[in-house]
Amino acid sequence: MFEQRLQQHFFESADLKYQSAEVLSRPIEDAAMALVGGLTAGGRVLVAGLGASANLAQMLVSALLGGLERERPGLAALALGNETTVLAALLALPAVGALDQVLARQVETLGQPGDLLLLIDCEGDHPALLAAAQAAQAKDMTVIALTGRSGGALRALLTETDVLVAVPHERRIRVLETHLLVLHCLCDAIDLQLLGEQDPP
Repeated sequence: MFEQRLQQHFFESADLKYQSAEVLSRPIEDAAMALVGGLTAGGRVLVAGLGASANLAQMLVSALLGGLERERPGLAALALGNETTVLAALLALPAVGALDQVLARQVETLGQPGDLLLLIDCEGDHPALLAAAQAAQAKDMTVIALTGRSGGALRALLTETDVLVAVPHERRIRVLETHLLVLHCLCDAIDLQLLGEQDPP
């Protein structure tokens, strides 16, 4: 009964990934080089996403700390926005508009010059992520924005030293699927730079 509709999900997802390979390969490479440069210089990667993207942020941090497919020393990464730190930040902020400032407060408190902030959002328009990006730039941190569509309002905030990886699709679930692939590509590129060539297992 649903077979054709189910197959359509696979076809649409595969088409987007195929089309995105050429469009996104350069921005992904730029993001990977920024991450490697920052990490090898002693910087840390702060990662934030909202909703389903928060799970992707946690997955990236786990891969940086523990490795994706290859054994290597852990890399300094921290997921922003977990329940404990959000509660602490909310208690320290005025009630009006506080939620939109939670990630920015974490960046202001934890971020240092030379660190990187990687934001994950399907649209790139959420006020909390925009505020976090501005807080990072104020601390001389590089911002990497992983979005959908054209990059939303985040695009306008980024400077020449920041990186935008915008998945060219309108549908949220397709963007999320492609974001996971992009994060795997980033981790593999980091491992390639740090460990050299090796056939995948």
